[in-house]
Amino acid sequence: MAHSSPLLADSFPVGSGAEALCQVQSRGDSPLLANPFDRAWAVVCRDTALPVARIYALRGDDAISRIAANRKEFTCPEGTPEVPSTLVDGATQRQCLGSRTGLPYTVVTLGDGKAKWVAEGYTAYESALELALKSLLEDRLVPGEVTVATASVADSEAFARIQAQTLDPRAALAEGYRRNNAGDYADAAAFFEQLGMRDTDAVGASQTEYLANTALQRSNLGQFTEAEILFSQADALPATDPITERKLRNFEAIHQLNRGEYAAAIERLARPLRVSIAPGGQQLRQDLTLTPPLTSRINAGDPILEALGVVDDLKLTEVEHATILDAQADHLRGSALYYLGQTAEAEAALNLAQRRVVGVRNGRVVSIIRMRGQILSQLARMAEDRGDFGRAESLLDSAVSMIAVQYPETRSLAAAQAQLAAFYARHGRVPEASALYREIVDRSLERTDGLTGLAGQMSPWFDILAARMTTDPAASADFLAAAQILMRPGVADTQAVLARELSAGDDEAARLFRQSVSLNRSLERLRVERAALARLDGADARPQQLRAVERELAKLEEQAQNTTVALNYYSRYRAVAQRHIGEGELQKVLSPGEVYAKIAVLEDDVFVYVAGTDFATGYRAGISSRAMATKVREIRDTISKFEDGLYLTAPFDVEGARELYVALFGPVSGRIKGASHVIFEPDGAMLQLPANLLIADGDTVQEYVVAMEAPDADPFDVTMIDWMGRDRMISTAVSARAFADARSLPSSDAPQSYLGMGSNATVGDTPAGHTGIRGSSGVTAQDCEWPLAEWNNPISAAELLTATTLVGGGTDLMTGADFTDTAIKSREDLSNFRILHFATHGLVTPPGPSCPTRPALLTSFGGEDSDGLLSFSEIFDLKLDADLVILSACDTAAAADVATTRAAGLGSGGGTALDGLVRSFVGAGGRAVLASHWPAPDDFGATTKLMEGLFEGQGQTLGHALLDAQQALMNDPLTSHPYYWSGFAIVGDAARPLLNLGG
Repeated sequence: MAHSSPLLADSFPVGSGAEALCQVQSRGDSPLLANPFDRAWAVVCRDTALPVARIYALRGDDAISRIAANRKEFTCPEGTPEVPSTLVDGATQRQCLGSRTGLPYTVVTLGDGKAKWVAEGYTAYESALELALKSLLEDRLVPGEVTVATASVADSEAFARIQAQTLDPRAALAEGYRRNNAGDYADAAAFFEQLGMRDTDAVGASQTEYLANTALQRSNLGQFTEAEILFSQADALPATDPITERKLRNFEAIHQLNRGEYAAAIERLARPLRVSIAPGGQQLRQDLTLTPPLTSRINAGDPILEALGVVDDLKLTEVEHATILDAQADHLRGSALYYLGQTAEAEAALNLAQRRVVGVRNGRVVSIIRMRGQILSQLARMAEDRGDFGRAESLLDSAVSMIAVQYPETRSLAAAQAQLAAFYARHGRVPEASALYREIVDRSLERTDGLTGLAGQMSPWFDILAARMTTDPAASADFLAAAQILMRPGVADTQAVLARELSAGDDEAARLFRQSVSLNRSLERLRVERAALARLDGADARPQQLRAVERELAKLEEQAQNTTVALNYYSRYRAVAQRHIGEGELQKVLSPGEVYAKIAVLEDDVFVYVAGTDFATGYRAGISSRAMATKVREIRDTISKFEDGLYLTAPFDVEGARELYVALFGPVSGRIKGASHVIFEPDGAMLQLPANLLIADGDTVQEYVVAMEAPDADPFDVTMIDWMGRDRMISTAVSARAFADARSLPSSDAPQSYLGMGSNATVGDTPAGHTGIRGSSGVTAQDCEWPLAEWNNPISAAELLTATTLVGGGTDLMTGADFTDTAIKSREDLSNFRILHFATHGLVTPPGPSCPTRPALLTSFGGEDSDGLLSFSEIFDLKLDADLVILSACDTAAAADVATTRAAGLGSGGGTALDGLVRSFVGAGGRAVLASHWPAPDDFGATTKLMEGLFEGQGQTLGHALLDAQQALMNDPLTSHPYYWSGFAIVGDAARPLLNLGG
């Protein structure tokens, strides 16, 4: 064998940084592997759909001819000279051409005495090819820089999906588990999901394993509804083997722990397995356990480091697998017992787990390293609870050292380090804590997706920085940096892609970029379709349809590959936009009078960062996350609460709105009051509540309380209240970087001003009980299909007609029977309008508790191909060039589920507020979206008046125009309740002009 190190058996990144742009993947299924000593690898890079290079290490005199005979992508013309390589010393190099594309190919050949090495790939990816080959030859990760063109900007999950598609299934499965153990849950989900799509003929254990693993990753990401659906699908499959049954048991228990359902986790672990281990397995498992003295020595840390990772899972027996999984069950049981306060029982379970797991191959198993580190960390917390601080620190040190050996530069290591840093912080060892926290943040900022699983351990770092705000000039910048390593909505990445697309111009490079974005989405959707077709049993057209999809998939993969390769010759696309932004850069983006306010929720802790052009600070909010969620729910219940088939409004909770303002913004109240524009980045429960209805002046609350003492007082009259949004613009940002991108976007140059759409045609008798709101009627369907009654309460076209009058020329309307989903999709002139205005029902809340979240706008029915809905995916496919999209409908700021985003061809995101209709319209080309947080009211003509006021403000900024319209409603006793004026939020930059006809 040419080499024997673990490096050659795994996939590994090329290029510096925690998130490399390219990956080298071992290909054990290559047809060129003629004997056990031959090796093959593929190099895949972001957005390339197919490998950009291949590397072979083959033995035998016929190695070169075997490779040449297998080439399909390119040809090397006869007489093409071989010259000394510029990439690798001692090698020769040859320039070839793509067979169909004519794109340049580089072929490097080298003999090292044991094998013939050949590296061949697109010349545009020479930097990746060079580092990959050098790493393999030197048997180490060679540092260096790789620059490749990419259209996705920041989508690591989509890249993981490409890698999973490229690896052979066995290697992809192992890599999926490695990503999970490394804490890369989104990437792991992509691997297991892709395996389920590729291995569609798999039955029984394989499909159960794929489904259960995908469900686990979704649960780890907090996407609990999706996880429940996938687990139920896995449970419905027949039980086939004891290993898969144990995995399903443990993963479902982890899901319950993630949800905080500790008793349910214990119950799931106690449920008997449907398939038991072979006779004699129990005795063998007991024989494998270690004695307590040996366990204590291993727990000490250093003695195990040189022995880690010697055995991989593929070499374990069935009984050893079962032993490890049963040890994991003990670990999970101990965790649940600890959270339930049963400390003694918890420690006994964890110690049992430790004894069992190190009893397998003396603990020298790759896959158990992370679990052992977690057990040590939990035992450390128990030792700390009883005052044994030395023991606690020793255990935490051991956990960090253990994980660092097998999973360096990963989230799992960051989680272990964060636990140790939090320990230091709790015991006043601030310098040591600070050093570790800085390392975690610096490494995590390079990643394109947020951290999960360690938010609670990061809270002490925010407290340390908050305490330094007045003495350390760098504290606020560190605070902002730490806040940006958390999860963020997928709409932020979509906004970044839009910014890159709109700033590209109209040259050939811009065309290739847009083509690449479109092709990658089409590929994603085709893969979903292929998997769905492959699982259809008994359908006569299934084989024919499946073959057609597979042919189309192969064709699009090649087109996407060629497009991305060609894009590499344009330097402005050979870099990925950073997901984070420095404090100085953010302050430069802001104008005088503007304030950026960011909420960061870390488990039950809430922190706030606030910056202007000349100041910045961060602090702990005066409220916990749970208390904030309760307060938000109480406030929302006084605005719009669904009861007995109706949406009801109560006297507004002024005390709650004031308390929430003080808790969040009390330390910077003067800055907020002095601002003309507040850019608000919500998190946690505040994603469900517009900030404009928080109350900035407590005296006005008292004035309201006194006024209510009058016998004829109207509790709905809150005209005296000084709202946070009474005299200042409010923008909603999805991330600081996304806001900067939104601010940099060029205005639309569409030739027409306004397109209004709504007032759908009915399909039957109007149901009784007109609700007077813009949302679903509350009628639920049994089968997750919306009942036809939803179409029989159309929104009046009054506000659309008024808008066309106020805008003047360059307008168009689609109402009644003309307002169909098919008509909208077939219009080729949508990009000619600067404003698109939808006044229709938004179907965003699932029709039943177990139904998926698939947001859509209700339209008229339009023929056989129409379902009367403009769906998330269909919206994403619209070609817009709009400064503003208005969604005058129900709760359009809500989420879409993961399956819906995947069906739209998006590799990541979903399940987070604002990831629904807002994201789809941003993806279609909307620079800003005016979305609603609750059903838009028709009472007192409130929404029509709001829209009238908005369009009367054309020529001003969008924020000023909306504010003027809101103030008119605030000052009218009939519409002063926030239900009437507060629900619409500008997602984007409110300082952009409304109908900037000057370009």
